[in-house]
Amino acid sequence: MISAVDVDEPSIPSSYSRLAARELGLLARDVTEVLTGTQLSVDQFLRESTLLTPNQQLQILRNCLQIAKNEAFGLRLGQRLTSPTHGALGFLVNSSPDLLTALQAFQAYLPTRMNLARLDLIIEGEWLELSCEYAVDLEEELLRLLSEIFTVIFFDTAEFIVGRPLREAYIDFMHPEPAYSARYTDHIPAAIGFGADAYVLRVPLEICKAPNASANHESYVMALRHCEAMLAQLNPNKSTCTYQVQKMILSHPPGVLSEEELAAALFICKRTLARRLKQENTSFRKVRDEILSQQAIGYLLDSQLPVEAIAELLNYHDSANFRRAFKRWFNLTPGQYRRQHSAF
Repeated sequence: MISAVDVDEPSIPSSYSRLAARELGLLARDVTEVLTGTQLSVDQFLRESTLLTPNQQLQILRNCLQIAKNEAFGLRLGQRLTSPTHGALGFLVNSSPDLLTALQAFQAYLPTRMNLARLDLIIEGEWLELSCEYAVDLEEELLRLLSEIFTVIFFDTAEFIVGRPLREAYIDFMHPEPAYSARYTDHIPAAIGFGADAYVLRVPLEICKAPNASANHESYVMALRHCEAMLAQLNPNKSTCTYQVQKMILSHPPGVLSEEELAAALFICKRTLARRLKQENTSFRKVRDEILSQQAIGYLLDSQLPVEAIAELLNYHDSANFRRAFKRWFNLTPGQYRRQHSAF
């Protein structure tokens, strides 16, 4: 088991659970059953900015298992969780130079999306071995579900990077062979075993180092900076309002979360948010600008993207507004900053 996680600390994007509800075929008005035991309202659950506690996430998965009419729910949900659903982490993985680098990214930055789990990578001779541990004890049914989801995500990612199904891999599951095991081959193109002492996925190292035809260095560097910033925010004092605001902003696309939406996501009013931040000698605008400004200089220095493209990445619909904001942050235009500091 990995180090202790605060199971009552909101940290997991609620988008994963909304996709689970969608896989169950539920409409917005029907999700109450999914939320049993979570103390979440339907409105909170449907709000894009809501973060779930680990306890809430696990309870929602238990509820989904009880509701699911399809016994292969875990396999089907894993197929829904494509790279774009993982935010900057998914973007980083898809733009990685090879599968090994992509898996190392998953290992390093998984806590920014799902702090309940840890991915371990070990090189044994000509093989790369992957295993997964959890921060809490899980009942067999839930462990099976999470193992299925992770495995399908892995093979979908591997196929994107390698360019074909990864048939050379071997996967050992801890759970007994389920009655629907024939369905596994629809999602997992590898040799499969059940009832193992530990979950282990083995991949030939040579394949892991094969170049990714879709790799993009500029995209990789930009996504890497975003993931690093998100990970860094997991370490400060979690009791501060500033930390909560930073974490909330970083869990959404740059510049899209308003002060009103953020306050609502924290279940306080805008005035209370402003007062708490003032007590910590900061403000919503200052925290947001600190994050946006660091992302902006990362894009300027680590890519050759035009200023207009960087403005769009940061969700400035008018590049002139971005230039004015940048001048306010650094007393330089983006072009002047790039010329003075860039290695390009």
